[in-house]
Amino acid sequence: MLSLSKHLIFKSISHQLNTINQMKIIIAAGTGFLGKNLEKYFTEKGNQVYILTRNPKRENEIYWNAKTLGEWKNVLENADVLINLTGKSVDCRYTEKNKKEIYNSRIESTKVLQQAIDECVNKPKIWLNASSATIYVHSETHLNTEENGIIGDDFSMNICKSWEKEFFKVKTENVRKVALRTSIVLGNNGGAFPKLKTITRLGLGGKQGRGNQNVSWIHIDDFCRAVEFIIDNENISGEINVTAPNPLSNEDFMRKLRKEMKIPLGLNAPVWQLEIASIFLKSETELLLKSRNVYPEKLMKSGFEFTYSNIESAFNDLI
Repeated sequence: MLSLSKHLIFKSISHQLNTINQMKIIIAAGTGFLGKNLEKYFTEKGNQVYILTRNPKRENEIYWNAKTLGEWKNVLENADVLINLTGKSVDCRYTEKNKKEIYNSRIESTKVLQQAIDECVNKPKIWLNASSATIYVHSETHLNTEENGIIGDDFSMNICKSWEKEFFKVKTENVRKVALRTSIVLGNNGGAFPKLKTITRLGLGGKQGRGNQNVSWIHIDDFCRAVEFIIDNENISGEINVTAPNPLSNEDFMRKLRKEMKIPLGLNAPVWQLEIASIFLKSETELLLKSRNVYPEKLMKSGFEFTYSNIESAFNDLI
């Protein structure tokens, strides 16, 4: 009888602790690949997750247009975490119209979220804003950390620079801001990886271009864990590279993917071929040919441990 009483007491204490630790998390533009995985990850841990979206379909989804203030701003009140993933996909042709939409979707959403936070009585404790590892220059030898990363001057890099400038422009008391410089995220339910597996199955999984461009990547599980780690670690703020610690060349990446998938042949795709294909696919070759050589120094120094630190372990889990 005594042991039953103890069990009930422990169960009650455990429930209270879970309730205390429960967070209210808002994900702006959370219906895409990263948002869905973050929602699942945090919901399974007992947190309340609300999604800001143009097309609300579920109870926890709230309408916003990512441009102007509206009723949605009320959900930010007493939130623990705000994660902004808004931005038109860069997987398109860089026409003037698309360039403008890529830019505006990032700047306008960041700006209006700042306005909403300014009007909150009890503001979110941390605001994580999407950015990209594409902010760094094409680099085949220089390993870009947050400290020594070389940031260049072209359309993609300038988008990232403008985005982060808008994000950090206003310092809000008691709101910790973190820009997530994320690399290619590998998962089976979205993003680039399913497409890479498809072309590999078709025998087209050779190197793209010269193949010596570096691929910085992160497993979707580690991405979600890294976001949680950043939320929990109050010493982390500013720009942070969210990428696995072992980038590798495109040629090695594709070779190891073929090996894991047991596909013996992979035809190479020279640059001229990619240029033609990108027109039909309505994309840009930069997405495949830019060398992203990025290292997560802040995460590593803060003690984050990757479950999938090398590409073999990631492929082994995903295939």
